[in-house]
Amino acid sequence: MAERSTAAVDVADNSGDEPLTAKADEATTDGTAEAKETAGEGPNDADGERDSSDAVPATPDLHSGHKLARRYRLEECVTRLDGFSSWRAVDEKLRRAVGVHLLPADHPRARSVLAAARSSALLGDPRFVQVLDAVEEDDLVYVVHEWLPDATELTALLAAGPMDAHDAYQLVSQISQAMAAAHREGLAHLRLTPGAVLRSSTGQYRIRGLAVNAALRGITAERPLRTDTEAIGALLYAALTQRWPYESDAYGLSGLPKGMGLIAPDQVRAGVHRGLSELAMRALANDGATASRQEPPCTTPDELAKAVAAMPRILPPEPTFTAPPSYQRTTYQQGTYGRPSARPASATQPVMAAPPAPLQSRTGKALKWAVSALLIAALGLGSWQLAETLLNHKNDSTDPGTTQTTPDVNNDKNTIKGGKPLTIAGARDYDPLGVDGSEKPGSIKNAHDGDPNTFWNTDGYYSADFGRLKEGVGVVLDLGKVQQVGSVDVSFLGGTTSVELRTTKDPSVPALPGGFTKIAEGSGTKVSLKPGKPVQARYVLVWLTNLPLSDDGNYRGKVADIKITS
Repeated sequence: MAERSTAAVDVADNSGDEPLTAKADEATTDGTAEAKETAGEGPNDADGERDSSDAVPATPDLHSGHKLARRYRLEECVTRLDGFSSWRAVDEKLRRAVGVHLLPADHPRARSVLAAARSSALLGDPRFVQVLDAVEEDDLVYVVHEWLPDATELTALLAAGPMDAHDAYQLVSQISQAMAAAHREGLAHLRLTPGAVLRSSTGQYRIRGLAVNAALRGITAERPLRTDTEAIGALLYAALTQRWPYESDAYGLSGLPKGMGLIAPDQVRAGVHRGLSELAMRALANDGATASRQEPPCTTPDELAKAVAAMPRILPPEPTFTAPPSYQRTTYQQGTYGRPSARPASATQPVMAAPPAPLQSRTGKALKWAVSALLIAALGLGSWQLAETLLNHKNDSTDPGTTQTTPDVNNDKNTIKGGKPLTIAGARDYDPLGVDGSEKPGSIKNAHDGDPNTFWNTDGYYSADFGRLKEGVGVVLDLGKVQQVGSVDVSFLGGTTSVELRTTKDPSVPALPGGFTKIAEGSGTKVSLKPGKPVQARYVLVWLTNLPLSDDGNYRGKVADIKITS
């Protein structure tokens, strides 16, 4: 079996390699495991990928408490290897944890590490752990990156067992899309191992070490697109089977039996999703794994992402509910309630008959009659007051000279009172900050058709704040003419959604959201947006600013219905 470039990379290197990335950290390991697994690293062997064998200077001898640029305080060394070291540190200026990679300025890879870090930082994609700083200072070169204390390394996830089909689907979908975006910008990873993938507490996967990890190791590849694609295939294979798709054990996973070649995941473990098994084999194109299969191999992350998108959607498993424990009736012997028994009861112990209850005392009888009399008196008084109230209400309602009015709890003349529904003359999607200026225009009529089962939805994003790509998206409703708007009620599906109400009296829709006037905001699944005083408007903008997490792992807003009243 011909072993691939990335997947076959040093069996024991899933540590020193990961904290080196331009994006380091793990919630559960914090790099400690990485430091223990670096000793056995060796050169890569295939596809033009190689480790630099240049002599390197000694790792900088720094200690906890050392400060870089009078700002980054080193806290804990998590990796020290091959002339560089990786640290957990604190950015004292912004008071946050960060990761730092250090190497001597005369290190043969120092220039390439700086270049890789700066290129990665320019990408600015939130699916990658971000490079925050890349500096050459005195005799040191250091790269500062995010530290994610709430994220879990894929190595730890796989140690707990194989993933279910939905989780594996989310893994390959998110990772392939992220790497496709990176390659479009000319960036490759080349060290995409389980230690380089982190899952956040919200279920989003983030990749660390883009470009930087390979630069620190002196790794290059003649075909970086294929190298990263095969690495994603290996990750999917491991997620489905909890096995590494090569004969050598790696990253805490057992390899495949020797001499058998690459076996499809659905033949390694029972119950593996067949579509995902086929996808893993198509990504592992280098090994001739797809030679006998009908589907063509995927040789780039973009091809792999498209193949994932073409699959039928894999839903999450149904939640399981544990039945509450049955209620156990407890009986107490007379005289023992509230007090521990003098000795434990025995199953064979004879049950003694309870002694006859003593006769009530005269004081007890008097107290019982007094309480009864008070209750009867209270009941009688309440009944009399109720009857009087009903009688007065009847007299008031039958008096022709009396006009009943509902008291106004707020006499402010600017307060909006309930009005009549306004007719919506038209609606359109509003995405002026997007690439093509549109956001699912085909289903916009569902946002105001009065049917709560239909909806207009946004595109899927990688975070609730639209992947930091834009401030929001929304729906513009045309009232046909300038009218008074008293309330806009919005129903959402899929979870809590944050929304703003903006209006304008202009005869045309403003080109940017700042052209509207913000008059109300709220969040929830059913939101009533009411201005503090009467508002005249021709166009009403329902502007979504924060999205809920949908079943497919993306953040997506769903507007089921919008009602506007005067």
